[in-house]
Amino acid sequence: MTQDEAKALVGKRAVEFVKDGMAVGLGTGTTATLFIRSLGERVQQGLKIRCVASSDASHNLAASLGMDITTLDKLPELDVYIDGADEVAPGLALIKGGGGALLREKIVASAAKKFIVVADQTKVVKMLGRFPLPVEVIKMALPLVLPKLAELGLNPSQRPAKNGNGPYLTDEGNFILDCACGQIPDPVATAAAIRSIVGVVEHGLFLHMASLALIAGDDGVTELQP
Repeated sequence: MTQDEAKALVGKRAVEFVKDGMAVGLGTGTTATLFIRSLGERVQQGLKIRCVASSDASHNLAASLGMDITTLDKLPELDVYIDGADEVAPGLALIKGGGGALLREKIVASAAKKFIVVADQTKVVKMLGRFPLPVEVIKMALPLVLPKLAELGLNPSQRPAKNGNGPYLTDEGNFILDCACGQIPDPVATAAAIRSIVGVVEHGLFLHMASLALIAGDDGVTELQP
């Protein structure tokens, strides 16, 4: 099974957790996009749901599929949030933000009663840190935050725009610093240290948030609990 096939499989499986009348949070990224497309097929078949997206891209995709898409100010409580992850470690500790939507993803996840992670087997790790840890930063604070992250041994570098012209900007107009910090033995302490830096908006450590992970591999989809 290829990675793309695994992502498609787990996206379809996640749709089974969405029931008629639910308020659903839509994630961002390649796996979440496949989930949204599968969910859109169910909506076109008559499933009645309301949705809030964690990025402009996911919002626009859902709208194009005819889904009832709104915002958190109109739908502040969600039944379930379904999104991918860049890494899934024991206890369902996650690194997210490879797609650049970590702030909105964490906000929407926090509004949901249940957060379900969808990922392929390559994303499962014994310890977080193989994937660079994203940190979202206010533009003005960049020259202050960069050296402080470096002092923490996190090895930060500014993410370039996808087209290579200038820096990457989030939907909120912030910069992202990708920290090639290696293994993170104490994610809670690392998260606290990063959040203590003035100018940091959010980081990509999602801890004690996910309630279930659906992992696709050659043996099908397996479920991981915290």
